[in-house]
Amino acid sequence: MLHAVIMAGGSGTRFWPASRRDRPKQFLTLSGARSLLQQATDRCLPMIPHERLWIVTGARHAVETGRQLPDLSAEHVLIEPCGRNTAPCIGLAALRVQAADPDAILLVTPADHVISPTAAFVAAVERAVATIGDTPEKLCLFGIVPTRPATGYGYIERGAALSNTREGVFSVVRFREKPDFATAQQFLTDGNFLWNSGIFVWRADTILKALALHQPELHQRLQALAPHCGKASWQESLERDFPQMPSISIDYAVLEHSRDVCVIEAPFGWDDVGSWAALTRLHQPDAEGNIVVGKHSGIATKNCTIYGDNDHLITTIGLEGCTVVHTPTATLVAKLDDEAQLKDLLKRLEQQGFEDAL
Repeated sequence: MLHAVIMAGGSGTRFWPASRRDRPKQFLTLSGARSLLQQATDRCLPMIPHERLWIVTGARHAVETGRQLPDLSAEHVLIEPCGRNTAPCIGLAALRVQAADPDAILLVTPADHVISPTAAFVAAVERAVATIGDTPEKLCLFGIVPTRPATGYGYIERGAALSNTREGVFSVVRFREKPDFATAQQFLTDGNFLWNSGIFVWRADTILKALALHQPELHQRLQALAPHCGKASWQESLERDFPQMPSISIDYAVLEHSRDVCVIEAPFGWDDVGSWAALTRLHQPDAEGNIVVGKHSGIATKNCTIYGDNDHLITTIGLEGCTVVHTPTATLVAKLDDEAQLKDLLKRLEQQGFEDAL
């Protein structure tokens, strides 16, 4: 059966001050009426019931996860003792799901993307599941057709269509790191490069075998956890063994080494919502070019991104090309092109003792 594994362990510092250590990006409502985490589960439910939904998150985020997803069993919230990147996260989920369903197929997706329409997403997943049914050894991922020469994404070089699989499934020539602008422009012109969405479909036993082959140390730690799946000793064993796993992404750990990787060109709209600038892609601007979420009144305010809530009125005079974010305990005002300095700002806040703001 098909299970969904939703990875919800990010910190989301680029959405400060709305996102904090205890409330990262996946818990925010940036588009629509529901949080990114809730939207991630919503688009899985047409094909996967709550009984086969799994969330992997950190200990400090488990309570908020349960609050936002009240229909999800607490046993299906897998709590990482610490962050160890996507390979241990996915291995942990595969181990736990396989213990419940030895023939499980996994849809692995981040919690903090905006994807639409849901029907196109479901159709793409169904194509991937059919591919796995034909060739169980395949590791299937979704590539996004680039719309701009983005330098913040990894790229997949698409090869020929696979003749022994379903239509629209392609081989992977190679993975490419985040490029400089000129290289990204060339990728866009070439037409054979896709953004790596970080969304995967594969059998639980297949990805565990791949980890055993390419990451034996990580797999050995997973095997130490196996006897504790579904038992009272699970969390204690997890806290003992998980921190000992190497911190590595699934791309580096497995995908770049495997010959059984294939890619489906995603038919759905996708945005990884990486920073406040993403709101310009998710919302229609007003007559002055402003993107507004919440309550705002401004004079001579143009081309700004303004984010708050409906309980607090944000007013601006004479701003152009700025980001303004209000929360009850902290406010950010910055030039739109200064968002890269957010990490430096957060380091300064920590040095100055503003721990409550982080």
